[in-house]
Amino acid sequence: MSDEQKADEKPLFRDIDAENGVEQATIESLCMNCHESGTTRLLLTKIPHFKEVVVVSFSCPHCGCQNNEIQSAGSVSETGCTWNLEVKSHEDLGRQVVKSDVASLRIPELEFEIPSKSQPGVFTTVEGLLQRAIDGLQQQQVVRRALDAALADSIDAFIGRLEKAKSGSEPFHMILEDTSGNSCIEFLNPPAPDPRLQRSTFTRTLEQNVALGLATAETMAETSAENGDLTSTAGPSNEESNAIGDEEILSFSTNCPSCQSPATNHMKPIDIPLFKQVIVMALRCDRCGFSSNEVKSSGGVESQGQRIQLKITEEEDLSRDILVAETATLGIPEFDLEVNSFSSSGRFTTVEGILKGMKGQLSDMYSLSLGDSTEHSRAQTLNDILAKLNAIMEGKEFASIHLDDPAGNSYVQNLMAPDPDPNLSIERYERTAEQNEELGVTALMAEQAADES
Repeated sequence: MSDEQKADEKPLFRDIDAENGVEQATIESLCMNCHESGTTRLLLTKIPHFKEVVVVSFSCPHCGCQNNEIQSAGSVSETGCTWNLEVKSHEDLGRQVVKSDVASLRIPELEFEIPSKSQPGVFTTVEGLLQRAIDGLQQQQVVRRALDAALADSIDAFIGRLEKAKSGSEPFHMILEDTSGNSCIEFLNPPAPDPRLQRSTFTRTLEQNVALGLATAETMAETSAENGDLTSTAGPSNEESNAIGDEEILSFSTNCPSCQSPATNHMKPIDIPLFKQVIVMALRCDRCGFSSNEVKSSGGVESQGQRIQLKITEEEDLSRDILVAETATLGIPEFDLEVNSFSSSGRFTTVEGILKGMKGQLSDMYSLSLGDSTEHSRAQTLNDILAKLNAIMEGKEFASIHLDDPAGNSYVQNLMAPDPDPNLSIERYERTAEQNEELGVTALMAEQAADES
């Protein structure tokens, strides 16, 4: 290959460049409104820190019909995602939204729902989603009024409720659920916590994998049959559970969270010096290649919560072992940064590994806040934090990590053990009633009191 050919090579999906312009494909296509020839334009680009997408725009010069949509060109995420937004102000209505074609949208207060695969994917705002719904309901109102005036009047009343919601005069909740994990809602003022927006992930069912094309109906039938044969061996017996030793690895049958095929989960207890015993679990599916690992404390919830503060003053601190329980919150005070635990399972790694995880979590959660359409100061703040995290991992800058775990199951290695470590401090504290409620301690104490009485 010549040097000129190498120089001309460009990635298929490129960032939009205002200075050099963008390349787009133009295709002559049939207008479904007037059946004359229209023009479809395709733009292959990337939403920064999010996904590769195809932006499709159609226009007809004969009747003026126009249509725009966005299609995901990236891979399907390992898990689905659910976004729950409380809309209370005009600022919330202006949040950017990526809604894929397989995502469903619900507004419980209005009893309104857009089912999955009923609309093409869009990149718009919360207000834009409401306007699209209003436009769709108004399209056939003339025909409805001629055929069924009562139905048309009820739809007019519902359009009025949507208009009130769009104007910001009526607060509501918007729930966006996407089995492909390719939808996103913009966070405001990142990386500070957003009290009106929550994001959660979930494991897809086999039926959802079939709908996404990740599995076939034949696979679903085979898996159902295999699961029926494996019912008696779905987990270890009490005798096997009691027999596991420190050097043994317990394996038991389960289902793959991704494709629901039979898989094997391996479990091994590990003693962390000067801390406690934890259980490491690992799963890999031979059928779809899905793999996962997690760490669970074997001692339950401690009597007190704990706050751990680690000062990173040299590169050696980056190699410390650290256990972040699923109940813990991580923070870096120098950046005014705080993030929740990475998943529903704990993580046992190094300080450098935790910093990489924090960087990845910030990029995923605040992907829409890093784009060109975001307010410059907000995007700059996030980019500065990501750059500082890189500097810490490279040993060019130092900071401190705060770990707050109300369950008391997190750990940071003491390099001076058994002597005190000047860079590491641990504080025990009494949990609040709300924390005891969230951890299930209140319910457990009530059960114990009932048994004693």
